[in-house]
Amino acid sequence: MIEAWRGDITTLKVDAIVNAANSALIGGGGVDGAIHAAAGPKLDAECAALSGCATGQAKITEGYNLPARYIIHTVGPIYGEEDGNEELLLISCYMSSLIVAMEHGGIKSVAFPAISTGAFRYPKWDAAKIAVNAIIQFEHLYPDTIDKVVLVAYDEKTLKLYSELIKKEW
Repeated sequence: MIEAWRGDITTLKVDAIVNAANSALIGGGGVDGAIHAAAGPKLDAECAALSGCATGQAKITEGYNLPARYIIHTVGPIYGEEDGNEELLLISCYMSSLIVAMEHGGIKSVAFPAISTGAFRYPKWDAAKIAVNAIIQFEHLYPDTIDKVVLVAYDEKTLKLYSELIKKEW
């Protein structure tokens, strides 16, 4: 089941939240900085031990001070700077994150921010459509593994995009 929700991803009580991380996995700006700040300094230490993450891939850490038990870090593509592979890399962010959740075991609910739509400049409509379609594709490939996926919108415009696409595609 996919749902859209507007608010602060760091407050959600789900099994795992996804962090729109940078490749070094060090707290940056936007949602990445907010997640690192809310989780606390132990997250920084665990991320440092992971030796970074490639664009389109995902790695998991503990949630520390967050209501979520885990954080899945994924590195989204920088729009216009990925040799035309932005769409495939963004699809990979969603699929890799859900596969990491599935393989970790015990994760039944996952929340995603709008990956790559902030500093990485991915157009919101295109990114929202990719997100919804990737999650639906995952559900078809791996039914009954993740019970709930929440697409978290920071603003009303993104919430409306997610809600419209979920209604149309799901």
